[in-house]
Amino acid sequence: MSAIDPRALLADPAQAGAYFIDARDSQALADAAAELEFALARVDFAGCRDKDDALARIAAGLRFPEWFGGNWDALDDSVNDLSWWPAPGYLLLIERAGAWQAANADDAATLGEILGDAARDWAKTRVPFWALLPLPEAELAQMAP
Repeated sequence: MSAIDPRALLADPAQAGAYFIDARDSQALADAAAELEFALARVDFAGCRDKDDALARIAAGLRFPEWFGGNWDALDDSVNDLSWWPAPGYLLLIERAGAWQAANADDAATLGEILGDAARDWAKTRVPFWALLPLPEAELAQMAP
């Protein structure tokens, strides 16, 4: 991780969004989120099979209400609400998602769009919403243009 204080970074809603990060930075960011009293959800995508499985894992991690519809529209509605989990900010870490992303590229792109849009919407209310997908250094390097 660079010399930037992770707390200062996470606290800035204008910087928040959906990003791939180096997996080695996950714990420092989780620790910073805890210090900021952010809601922290760690979602493990190891063995994640498909869109429905991914949505169920995210719903559990973000403590979605039972009425969650289990589709992209419901995810969009839910990540833009989170009234059941009030916090000064949110950090969603979707861990070990590389294999799922590779096998479900269209769904991964849709997920990224929804989470990125949510971050921008939350920023309008001055609340940071981060969705980070930690990848091993080698996988992250392969994504670079």
